[in-house]
Amino acid sequence: MNFDINKDKIKIEKDGKIVECDILFTMPNPDANKVYFGYTDHTIQDGKETMYLSAINIEKADPENPLDCLEQITDPEELKLIGEVLNDIYEDVSQEGE
Repeated sequence: MNFDINKDKIKIEKDGKIVECDILFTMPNPDANKVYFGYTDHTIQDGKETMYLSAINIEKADPENPLDCLEQITDPEELKLIGEVLNDIYEDVSQEGE
């Protein structure tokens, strides 16, 4: 995938086509020197909206082109951390609706 961020949108290359996605959240993780991105192209899979996750390693990022260092998140601990944050957000939103 190739990435290009413009405000709250991100353009990715998916299946050979450029697709504009909405950024759902960014989350810095100073302990890992990374910033995580959650974004969607609003496709539905198994009845749920697809969400993609990527990260920028701050130590490796080129200040002129930080997205050149965008990477997949494969570390189970990082995925667990993001999952916990998303669950907390979901619970907060659910309680507001009551």
